[in-house]
Amino acid sequence: MASDRTILVFGDSLSAAYGLRPEQGWVALLQKRLASKGYGYEIVNASVSGETTSGGLQRLPRALSLHPPEILILELGANDGLRGLPIATTRENLEKMIALAKQSHARVLLVGMRIPPNYGPRYTSDFAQMYPEIASQEGLPLVPFLLQSVALDPSRMQGDGLHPNAGGEPAVLDTLWPQLEPMLKQ
Repeated sequence: MASDRTILVFGDSLSAAYGLRPEQGWVALLQKRLASKGYGYEIVNASVSGETTSGGLQRLPRALSLHPPEILILELGANDGLRGLPIATTRENLEKMIALAKQSHARVLLVGMRIPPNYGPRYTSDFAQMYPEIASQEGLPLVPFLLQSVALDPSRMQGDGLHPNAGGEPAVLDTLWPQLEPMLKQ
């Protein structure tokens, strides 16, 4: 049983250190940062490469019961967007996961994504707006775009252009940290 000082990271390949050794990913780097700053949280990384919001919604109840978190870092939706799935469905799945987390008394940090313009400007824009709208509606802290500091820097990205390399992962953590750290002090 996890302690009440648990942070559950619930995401896709971007949180599962895709293409890297697990200790190179931002989640492992977060665990080190928490320890070095004396925060005393345990990290449980329940991220799965390729995960969509519908898969996440199916998995989340079990993850919440196995590892009851004080904080849930919800980083899903990128694969929905890359597959061109309906934004209304993605949004509904994210909202249901947030409701499940709140029912389990977890505080949620919503992590937003942006997608390449493959499906046209309207889809791309609507997808990008979905995260701030949900955060505002639910009263959640938001990381607007997890890959903000690395996505357009090929030296920090793997060859697929979608996933950060080991050199980019610290910058990914630095993007998330300003929204997470105030939650640790609550």
